[in-house]
Amino acid sequence: MPQKEATSTQEFVEIERIYEDTLILKGGGLRRVLLVSGINIELKSEEEQNIIYSEYQNFLNSLDFSLQIVIHSRKLNIQNYLKMLQDREDQEADDLLKSELAEYREFIRSFVAENDIMTKNFFVVVPYDPINLPSKSTILNLLPSFISRKEPTANEAPNEISEGTKRNLFQLSQRVEHVIAGLRAIGVRAVALNKEELAELFYNLYNPESMEKNDLVFTHD
Repeated sequence: MPQKEATSTQEFVEIERIYEDTLILKGGGLRRVLLVSGINIELKSEEEQNIIYSEYQNFLNSLDFSLQIVIHSRKLNIQNYLKMLQDREDQEADDLLKSELAEYREFIRSFVAENDIMTKNFFVVVPYDPINLPSKSTILNLLPSFISRKEPTANEAPNEISEGTKRNLFQLSQRVEHVIAGLRAIGVRAVALNKEELAELFYNLYNPESMEKNDLVFTHD
């Protein structure tokens, strides 16, 4: 039964695999996910706001491809913070400070339990969807497969990608650099998630009720 549930869930996930920090979709499309910082526009002066709006408009006008902007909200996970306070309390020799740490820890735990404190992460998904038109030679090569299907040999590596896919990855990387530079001009920092961070992100997305891992942070230089 658990295996059937896992298989059923995978049918709704469009991701085939992750290759070199890139999502490869089942239909052949490629995606890179950028973690983006936010701007509190209300704290800016009117002049600064106008500059940001102008730069954002210029950025959008410079794009010849679509972007997907995703805002992910989730409840604040303070388990690591509470554990840090508990460890500090256990190591404290002064009874007064020990008591104050215990009260503070309990206050934080109760406050978060009674109030839904949310954290927000901002993502930009950069796509590349190649249009693959079969050539005449490709069609002729496919015809024998209707009669006899060739089994993969031991020397074939299933995780290797074609030269065409490598070219598509290069085109996608060019788009990613353009988006990062455009967002930087607005005053927004963006970094592309690596393979491990992508796995963590989608684990949290598809397991919202389970204990989430550490929050995603800007770990890139």
